[in-house]
Amino acid sequence: MLLLMAAMLYPMIYVMSASVSNPALVSSGAVKLLPKDWTWIAYERILALPELWTSYWNTIRYTVVQTALTLLVTAMMAYPLAKRWLPGRRAILLLAAFTMLFNGGLIPTFLVVQQLGMLNSIWAIVLPTLVNTWYLFIMRTFFEALPQELEDAATIDGCSSLGVLLRIVLPLSLPVMLTVGLFTAVGQWNSFFDALIYLNDRDLYPLQILLRNIVVAGSGSEAYMDEGGGTFVETVKYSTMIIATLPILCIYPFIQKYFVQGSMIGGIKG
Repeated sequence: MLLLMAAMLYPMIYVMSASVSNPALVSSGAVKLLPKDWTWIAYERILALPELWTSYWNTIRYTVVQTALTLLVTAMMAYPLAKRWLPGRRAILLLAAFTMLFNGGLIPTFLVVQQLGMLNSIWAIVLPTLVNTWYLFIMRTFFEALPQELEDAATIDGCSSLGVLLRIVLPLSLPVMLTVGLFTAVGQWNSFFDALIYLNDRDLYPLQILLRNIVVAGSGSEAYMDEGGGTFVETVKYSTMIIATLPILCIYPFIQKYFVQGSMIGGIKG
């Protein structure tokens, strides 16, 4: 476990150290673990870029919208599929499982998005990946494990199917909802390929596209040159990585506890 922890922590510590070290020392490979010759010039330069804040806002709204819609749509699909009385349940499950093995491919997907008029919009980023089949099956399995007696009691008290889902099932399903929500949010936060394909307007680019542009093309930009002609593109790369990763690192500790928490403690007595 110590070796595994070291393998995971070392890249993060190195990136943090490189982002605040002297650019010349970073480029020469002198920085191995701890910072050397502290400087905040990379953060000062990257935080002054208007593109950073525009990209940050785009990434936040893409992530929030996709996570909310994914949880809503996946829950509304997983709940009826958890009921054995649903007509055609087996066929729907087989069709859903089929998408885990086969897909239409990149070009047909792009043509569909184009024909629907979603290019250069938030919906081109959100809708094509709205439902993840793996998360659908996880949520369906979780719903199946909930005691039927709770739903029967709610039905006797006058709850409709939608009321049972909203008032009984979802409150008891907080662990799986937060887990799927976190995985969806992290996936969307780190995504750049969909934006690279579907977006042409730079004002719609997410944070990861900005990071990619810095990594791929930043070495030739005057924005990353100091007064003496030296470049600090390496430290800018690492500082942008830290800025891009920080929100997820801050959110994860508050949700991690739900991964192992039992959802039915105190749900049924006797």
